[in-house]
Amino acid sequence: MTAAPVAICIPARDEAERLPRLFAALDRLIVPPETALTLCLLLDGCTDASMEPIAAYRATGRHPLIVDRVDRAAANAGRARDRAMRLGLASLGRGGAILLTTDADSLPAPDWVTVMTAALDHADLVVGDVVRSGRGGNPDQDRIERHYASLYALRRRIDPVAWEAPAVHHHASGANMGLRATTYATLGGFLPVMRGEDARLVDDAARAGLRVRRDAASIVHTSDRRVGRVRGGLATTLCDLDRDGLGSVSVAHPADQLWQYRLHAAARRAFAGSDFVALSAQVGLDHDHLLGVARDCPNAEAFAMRVVPVPPGGMRHIPFVAAEAALAALTATPAAAA
Repeated sequence: MTAAPVAICIPARDEAERLPRLFAALDRLIVPPETALTLCLLLDGCTDASMEPIAAYRATGRHPLIVDRVDRAAANAGRARDRAMRLGLASLGRGGAILLTTDADSLPAPDWVTVMTAALDHADLVVGDVVRSGRGGNPDQDRIERHYASLYALRRRIDPVAWEAPAVHHHASGANMGLRATTYATLGGFLPVMRGEDARLVDDAARAGLRVRRDAASIVHTSDRRVGRVRGGLATTLCDLDRDGLGSVSVAHPADQLWQYRLHAAARRAFAGSDFVALSAQVGLDHDHLLGVARDCPNAEAFAMRVVPVPPGGMRHIPFVAAEAALAALTATPAAAA
């Protein structure tokens, strides 16, 4: 049986120096013989020599390469990634085709396609892990990422779901993401926002009741450069940490996040049993309101994402070092994962 075709969709702005490395990584991908793989590259207002490595790849590369270009405008990560994804839609059609996306400064692991396509047998949207590589590492960013990874792992112990991966991570990055073409069309695509389009798509998918899987077996290596294409992205974060360290970093209080995770689990149970009495008291919404929301939700995932509010006192933000210590204290007690 022929497997679903796959398009790898990549936005690029002035990445002529990095495209040869990206193309080399894509040619190292393990692709089952029955899988048709197409590369879709969106040149987002490039003013460099990006067409040179593209021409070289077309002459010697392993996979078909479709290229489109748009005129330079203000950097808009969401618009560029959506245009890249729509190249994939146009080349493969909707149906059961699979759209994967990464970045031009990133290098997927050789098993990336096989891991992602297998994961999509269990979920509607798969977000893989993103590993920073290069010589510009920052130990403060490493600490922040370990904190969020621990927090997400705790979330899944508190609120397990059947479609989650055995090993999870915390990222919601367009550098490593995949879904079926029909799912992308249903969600309406990446929104035209300056940054954060990837996290928005993941949130929208969960609120729609889609199964979002954060799979640590899927790995993409990304650069730790300090000059990014969009202000406020990873490059900006690394520059800020280089200059200021962790002193200026604040994050949500882990206790408030755990409050939400426990209520997500309670909401799933209430939806499954059509019993909203206890949940009503916990979330501060009356029984009839919860019943009405449940009737409009396709499944427990959508219900949980829609009815669980922020904690009664709001989502507190505290200095990162304090949050790190608070999470360590919470996870030291067996009750934290109850």
